[in-house]
Amino acid sequence: GTVYLDHAGATLFPESQLRSFTRDLLENVYGNPHSQNISSKLTQDTVEQVRYRVLAHFHASPEDYSVIFTAGSTAALKLVAEAFPWVPRGPGSSGSLFCYLTDSHTSVVGMRMVTTARNVTSIPVRPEDMWSAEKQGTAASDPDCQLPHLFCYPAQSNFSGTRYPLSWIGEVTAGRMCPVSAPAPGRWFVLLDAASYASTSPLDLSAHQADFVSLSFYKIFGFPTGLGALLVHNRMAPLLRKTYFGGGTAAAYLAGEDFYIPRPSVAERFEDGTIPFLDVIALKHGFDALERLTGGMENVQQHTFTLARYTYAALCSLRYPNGAPVVRIYSDSEFRSPEAQGPVINFNVLDASGNVVGYSQVEKMASLFNIQVRTGCFCNTGACQRHLGISDEMVKKHLQAGHVCGDDVDLVDGQPTGSVRISFGYMSTLEDAQAFLKFIIATRLRPQHSQPVPQAVPGEAGTAPAESEAQSTVPTHRPSPSPREDTPTASRAGNDRPPAVGAVCLRPPLPEATGTLQAPSEKAAAAPGGGLGPHVITNLFLYPIKSCAAFEVTQWPVGHQGLLYDRSWMVVNHNGICLSQKQEPRLCLVQPRIDLQQRIMVVRAKGMEPIEVPLEENGEWVQICQSKVCADRVNTHDCGEKISSWLSRFLGRPCHLIKQSSDFQRNAKKSHGKGQSAGTPATLSLVNEAQYLLINRSSVLELQQQLNASDESGREELFPMRELISRFRANIITSGASAFEEEKWEEISIGSLHFQV
Repeated sequence: GTVYLDHAGATLFPESQLRSFTRDLLENVYGNPHSQNISSKLTQDTVEQVRYRVLAHFHASPEDYSVIFTAGSTAALKLVAEAFPWVPRGPGSSGSLFCYLTDSHTSVVGMRMVTTARNVTSIPVRPEDMWSAEKQGTAASDPDCQLPHLFCYPAQSNFSGTRYPLSWIGEVTAGRMCPVSAPAPGRWFVLLDAASYASTSPLDLSAHQADFVSLSFYKIFGFPTGLGALLVHNRMAPLLRKTYFGGGTAAAYLAGEDFYIPRPSVAERFEDGTIPFLDVIALKHGFDALERLTGGMENVQQHTFTLARYTYAALCSLRYPNGAPVVRIYSDSEFRSPEAQGPVINFNVLDASGNVVGYSQVEKMASLFNIQVRTGCFCNTGACQRHLGISDEMVKKHLQAGHVCGDDVDLVDGQPTGSVRISFGYMSTLEDAQAFLKFIIATRLRPQHSQPVPQAVPGEAGTAPAESEAQSTVPTHRPSPSPREDTPTASRAGNDRPPAVGAVCLRPPLPEATGTLQAPSEKAAAAPGGGLGPHVITNLFLYPIKSCAAFEVTQWPVGHQGLLYDRSWMVVNHNGICLSQKQEPRLCLVQPRIDLQQRIMVVRAKGMEPIEVPLEENGEWVQICQSKVCADRVNTHDCGEKISSWLSRFLGRPCHLIKQSSDFQRNAKKSHGKGQSAGTPATLSLVNEAQYLLINRSSVLELQQQLNASDESGREELFPMRELISRFRANIITSGASAFEEEKWEEISIGSLHFQV
């Protein structure tokens, strides 16, 4: 049911490949290839066979090329940077040059750190300058000079899918075309970054003999990850310089003297340590599956390009009623030919006024449609700047505003910091493309209500059912406004606060409790649907187990981390990773209830016998330290086998219930309140960010009316108020304020309890 559209990031592996590889491992014993026993010899021979398979896939002969296995494409690029025979700048000599296309992956640009340390000049080259040099036939001077220079460019942009001419390889190495405007004497070598290109296209190295080619195998097969290769032309091999030697690379060396003799083959010299030989063997099964399922890379190229061209044409045709485009596509081609364009579409979504919709919002909406896309700058700042019009100064400004590569800060002052990318693989289907297009249409072009959205009126639709005891209301102190408002309010010092609400504790105060939140049983004269009136609490909820159903109460102790026991437990998978409703929707059917008198939590679910869990750690709980919440490591206890088995049966997957350790303290990352001391950060349970979550019913009512107005079927109350409120998983539901007024609040008081926003 997942529509996977991030094949340029990592493609998917077929089941047959894993089954074949697993059967191979079960039927054979593969030893360390540096030994001489039978199992080691089997490994050596199999690895060598895979090397030939890699060369054959790229139409390269062993006489021309050698295969060096690396820890991914990045490691291959780093190896070239460190081993290339650079000549540093010196008196009377400009030395070697390292030129790279600005539309290159971060791993290519990062090579300049090595060249700078070697006193070698690095020069970024714009794609338009290379295209101009190609048309003009700019030649390098004195190609017979042996001063070595290196030019690196991607066969396919991982940002836009633009395919740069493979003919550049021959033109540059022959001296007929120069990457720099002022040609320097010397000999040019070419490093081709083929990681993105080779994932969906055939690469013929017999026709385009680059000196170096970097590869990443998981982009081709999906499995194994963390394995790449550097293909080195044998004419280049004798020139490479070794700066380090590890296990297996030395023919002989002395520990007490500077004596080292490398092994003869280039692969043996540069594969430091024991290679991941089982991963290398897995490649054989990857090649088998790819050929069996597709018939070859030519078919893969045609299939993926056809899907991309279809999607590109459909996206270009989408218009708002006012004629404005729905998306802005970043491309150097018009998807006319697979020679010029890969199966990658990079774009930003626009609103009807032409403003960019942040990529983070698009990604989150896509996830709700079970569509997986990639967002950001894709480790390619150069292409991102060129296509989005981001200057160097703006990049620095975005950094100062808190944006770093890979985060979800998608807009700074209305300027996009990145974009959305979809990409196709050989297992992608027309249905995948159509599902994506339907998602764009559904979220951008569904009929909008032509009239202004009506304001909240007391007693309108959305009023919660009266029979629930938790619909009772408790007066709250009017919030302090932001300094921008001129509305008269009660004193912040608390002199004009109403008397504290009397709270009857359910039992003598617990040691963890610092106060009590209460919703009295008397009905207050408020508008539960969200109308204006006295500021009141209409509902109190806590969520003992993170991502599970709410527990509604009329009064509850307040602890140091929020409502007592709110989000103190969470469900984790077999690897200790927290499960949310995004991965496991059935969590919402798990109903925890806490009994403070008996000191237990009772967990219920349909079709299951209720099960009890003690509130505090006991001898059956085992401490673990493997859990994370929002990138924070938390110390937890496993709540035992009984509840784990209960949850595993209900959810249909192995899982455990864990509770945050009572002696562990996790602090909030930010202090949002102006009056809060930097030295006293809020301590958190297993919540994402804040101790309490509050919702204003008027705001939800306005959202409900917008949703119902945009519903094509015209059904009334497509989103009942109570259900809509529950989706926000708030602790405190309030009434009496106008819609979205709470966004300006800085602090509120509920009885004698004071909260910062």
